[in-house]
Amino acid sequence: MQLLILSLVLFIGLHLIRVVVPDLRRAMIDKLGKPVWGAVHGILSIVTLLFLAYAFDQARGMYGTLYNPPVWVAHITLTLMLIAVICLVAGFLPAGHIRTKLKFPLLVAIKIWALSHLLANGEPEAIVLFGAFLAWAVLLRISMKQRLRNGEIKLPVFVSAKYDLYAVIIGVVLWAAILFKLHELVIGVSPLVM
Repeated sequence: MQLLILSLVLFIGLHLIRVVVPDLRRAMIDKLGKPVWGAVHGILSIVTLLFLAYAFDQARGMYGTLYNPPVWVAHITLTLMLIAVICLVAGFLPAGHIRTKLKFPLLVAIKIWALSHLLANGEPEAIVLFGAFLAWAVLLRISMKQRLRNGEIKLPVFVSAKYDLYAVIIGVVLWAAILFKLHELVIGVSPLVM
């Protein structure tokens, strides 16, 4: 579990630099330039994410189960994940109604993903992982709200409702791919096994 906690601290800490130590980020951008800082941050993000996946895999099954969710919770989780994937896709498309109403659809997707997995998993390592991601997304949302008030960022401006349709269609296809193959391939567990 210590390895999992360390990996979470590294991954989430890296992604909270702007929130916790904004002067460090600015200093790194001044020293390296924005493209180089972006590349370094991106590479570190991938490395810490891979470390996080490894640490979670190592912790899996070592600590038993704190609770066994009822079978019907799996149906709620699958439905919430459909919504999360649609929000995720909307966050990468030009603004439709979904993106403009949610303001930060990627953070909404992370919160829904984490919450739905907290509902469905009673293992201590899962609770630590998904609880940490939920807390991280909440902190980022608070930070984004502050940055919005300070004028550092702007809300997306509505472009067309067709992007909502694209988000739903691509989201459903991606959700189905995750549900029927990708989750088992990447995580080793089928979400359809209840």
